[in-house]
Amino acid sequence: MDDYRVVNRASWDERVPAHAASAGYKLAEFERDPKFLSDVVRFDLPLLGDISGLRGVHLQCHIGTDTVSLARLGARMSGLDFSGPAVAQAQSFSDQLGAGVDFHQADVYDAVEVLGAAQYDLVYTGIGALCWIPSIERWAETVAGLLKPGGRLFIREGHPMLWALDGDRVAGEVTLDYPYFETEEPLVWDEGGTYVETEAEFSNNLTHEWNHGLGEIVTALLNAGLDLTGLAEHDSAPWTALPGHMTEDPETGEWRLTEKPFRLPATYTLQAVRR
Repeated sequence: MDDYRVVNRASWDERVPAHAASAGYKLAEFERDPKFLSDVVRFDLPLLGDISGLRGVHLQCHIGTDTVSLARLGARMSGLDFSGPAVAQAQSFSDQLGAGVDFHQADVYDAVEVLGAAQYDLVYTGIGALCWIPSIERWAETVAGLLKPGGRLFIREGHPMLWALDGDRVAGEVTLDYPYFETEEPLVWDEGGTYVETEAEFSNNLTHEWNHGLGEIVTALLNAGLDLTGLAEHDSAPWTALPGHMTEDPETGEWRLTEKPFRLPATYTLQAVRR
């Protein structure tokens, strides 16, 4: 198997300019309104609570809009991502806004070595991050290594039940086609385009991804020395996860099943603290 990091990084590197230019990331809104927050972080606020004064790190931060949003809530934030262009874009974005975020390029598994052990009150991870890593146990150990005793992990992520569904069936029934549990070998995709509206065409379209069951995630965190403090499942996601079967809430930007949305946990929010 090709090194998944090399394959995935090529895909993400190429998409950075399209993402930064897209309406979906709302960079212009951040510039116009000093209090503007990303839709993802705005959704997180009721469970996130007051983070002012905390030392935080956002893992797999991409172009930094959620990281800057956390900084606007009063946390002293760092961001880490494996894509050089993404980190450069994020740092330029933060500097332009005066957000005071420092961004670092590194693989998520190298975060402790790059950022320092037991330095953080908060580790934050957002939508669409865990599917890019092969081992949830190694990720949990990384989170534990970053957190101070009593420090908190906050993650909102696509639900593994959602990732197991075939979301490409615009017509007809949605089917349960993909692994729910972590597998040794990745799902290999070769697809053009991206998740924001853009006219850009891409040449690096191969990606390697993994799912991780909710029980696997919780167990990995417990084994790494964290105690679970909250687990909420949501019937919505901030993107069109199942095209043709979901309807957008124009106020929140969240998407739910058009019919009987209570059938599907689309995302979840997990919180845990370091012992």
